[in-house]
Amino acid sequence: MKALLICEYRESQLLESTYELLAFAGQLGADTAMVLVGDAANTPRYGGKVYLADAATYGEYNPAAHKGLVLAAVEKESPDYIIFQHSSYGWDLAPRVAAALKSAQVSEVIGIVDGGFETGACNGKMRRTVKPATARVVLTIQAGAFTFEGEPQGTPQVEKLDFAGPANVQFVGYEPAEAKEVDLTRAEVIVSAGRGIGKQDNVPVIAALAKAISGELGASRPVVDAGWVEHSRQVGITGQTVSPKLYIACGISGAIQHLAGMKKSDFVVAINKDKDAPIGETADVLVVADVMKFAPALTAKLQG
Repeated sequence: MKALLICEYRESQLLESTYELLAFAGQLGADTAMVLVGDAANTPRYGGKVYLADAATYGEYNPAAHKGLVLAAVEKESPDYIIFQHSSYGWDLAPRVAAALKSAQVSEVIGIVDGGFETGACNGKMRRTVKPATARVVLTIQAGAFTFEGEPQGTPQVEKLDFAGPANVQFVGYEPAEAKEVDLTRAEVIVSAGRGIGKQDNVPVIAALAKAISGELGASRPVVDAGWVEHSRQVGITGQTVSPKLYIACGISGAIQHLAGMKKSDFVVAINKDKDAPIGETADVLVVADVMKFAPALTAKLQG
């Protein structure tokens, strides 16, 4: 079994998500090779083969050129799996590659179960297992779902990769994101509200706890989607990625998308009445309690 891993390269740097691809391939038990459109000075710390195309020639992203480069590597390697990150790069390129290969595509994989691929459903509230019907499969994996253990190491065997076909898009550059009202990336303490707080009227209770410990109020996506808290306070893949010294998750179940946004927190406290909530696997301390009883009691204690 063989997997071709598609690295990402942005602003002249190899992205660390490369090693999440390796972690996923390890769970598959697959031999690996990589494709990188980048430069020779920023290759992965990896002991296998890397097909390297020059980003100065092909751009850090160019749909037609990058698809052609991936297909050229597929021709050389004949992999069973072509694996991307579930990112803006992977969202755009994976279906192009799958269509060209007439292969199944499975998006946003968060686990491997009984020979199939586990993905989110119903806006992350449920999970399903997908078993592709084609021998070759194109996959995108959810950021944060697969963690590389230890420090990556090794020197790759680099092979030059070229594409001679037409490419009608020119990469110009990156446009900075719109400034956020609240920059949670700078906060040392974040207290986040999840769907488990029950209703919008309960948000001030969580905000009071945040204030009591000189922290910022955060929120999960369902809370933001419901209009209870502004988007600038959302933590997760579609919000902000944070790394505070202390992260308190109030009534947050622990969807992969949220965990990926706060997994770099130094210390995590989760308050949830469900002792089996996925957030408990990430938390350093899990408080099994009704958050709307525990949070005000903790705030009163801190203020007293």
